[in-house]
Amino acid sequence: MRSLATGRTGKVAATVFASSLVLAACSSEDSADSAGSGSDSSADSAGSTAEKSGSSEEGRGPITFAMGRNDTDKITPIIEKWNEEHPDEQVTLEELAGEADDQRETLVQSLQAGNSDYDVMALDVIWTADFAANQWLEPLEGDYEVDTSDLLDATVESATYRDTLYALPQNTNGQLLFRNTELVDSEPENFDDLAQSCADLDDAVECLTLQLKQYEGLTVNTIGFIEGWGGSVLDGDEVTVDSAEAEAGLQALVDAFEDGTISSSSLSATEEETNLAFTGGETAYAINWPYMYTNAEEADATSGKFEVSPLVGKDGVGVSTLGGYNNGINVNSEHKKTALDFMKFIINEENQTSFAENSFPPVLASIYEDESLVEQFPYLPALKESLENAEPRPVSPFYEAISKAIQDNAYAALKGDKPVDEAVADMKKAIEAASH
Repeated sequence: MRSLATGRTGKVAATVFASSLVLAACSSEDSADSAGSGSDSSADSAGSTAEKSGSSEEGRGPITFAMGRNDTDKITPIIEKWNEEHPDEQVTLEELAGEADDQRETLVQSLQAGNSDYDVMALDVIWTADFAANQWLEPLEGDYEVDTSDLLDATVESATYRDTLYALPQNTNGQLLFRNTELVDSEPENFDDLAQSCADLDDAVECLTLQLKQYEGLTVNTIGFIEGWGGSVLDGDEVTVDSAEAEAGLQALVDAFEDGTISSSSLSATEEETNLAFTGGETAYAINWPYMYTNAEEADATSGKFEVSPLVGKDGVGVSTLGGYNNGINVNSEHKKTALDFMKFIINEENQTSFAENSFPPVLASIYEDESLVEQFPYLPALKESLENAEPRPVSPFYEAISKAIQDNAYAALKGDKPVDEAVADMKKAIEAASH
């Protein structure tokens, strides 16, 4: 799915870090049939409203939580616990049908109609700014203010638009650098170290494989290089993708592809091709989401022969983009106080621990330091460091256009169809045109 935002990929995503990036899908047939488009008829809306009106306290009562069905197995036990403790404020799970774009369209149709079918919505991180800009989300300020000091900073940033928090992070995801220790014995400190460590590899083995096919994965990795060299795509409302640092990051990506540090196969690789190359022993390094850890543990070519670390950039630790969901309150909800309390319930220590135990990266920072969890999931310290250095994808209601501009021009630069300086200049023009 396009939503690398969630880091979910292929058939392994059901049991491991969902993701890839790689973003949420569908519902059970019964749920999909009853949900329809989310705005089937005024009669359905009226019934839903009447059903939710049985609370004597303003802002409290039953609510509906909407989420793509790919990851609802992680949230269902939490809903069940909530419902046991709150018999008058029951949460009904509405699983959204289709791929990420279909789910977004279901929510948008309902919100544009002013409906209150969904009280809390699990939003792909790249949707949050768009929904906020359209005034579909209740700002989390004043009576709805939330303490986010215990959450990973980058996740809070992804839920913030124009200095206002509009959603509460639920779960996250970050990229990791996987290294085959039989091929490269020591961890690189920066990208130059990585490139040099591949000098003695057999010709049959690639150095680094990542996702450079023309889709969302290319956006994610291009931004990773731009930010890993000190650049950015946006600074507030200003388009900064043509800065000297941003151009240097794209140039580093193109140079590494041209000199063979990055495998030629990366130009057609998604997360799954990357996974197959690494677990098959065909590449010394790979950039991918944490779901690949379990696959590498089980594969003959890599079992007991690999390690993970944060990404590397120009001068040290690199910059991963974030995946995951942010939970937002429908501005039309009649039970916003219950909605807020349920969102806070999801991120308590017990429930965030359950996310970690189900390979669903939590947003509560302390979970990554739980020794029993680290023993069970050895990648957690590296993932925490990755997340602490991560950045959201550009927070903008025009994200789709931004992603397309990056993909089109980075792909042209990688193929040698345009020089890097022209590519970043064209990115800027396309992004500015889309946002005006």
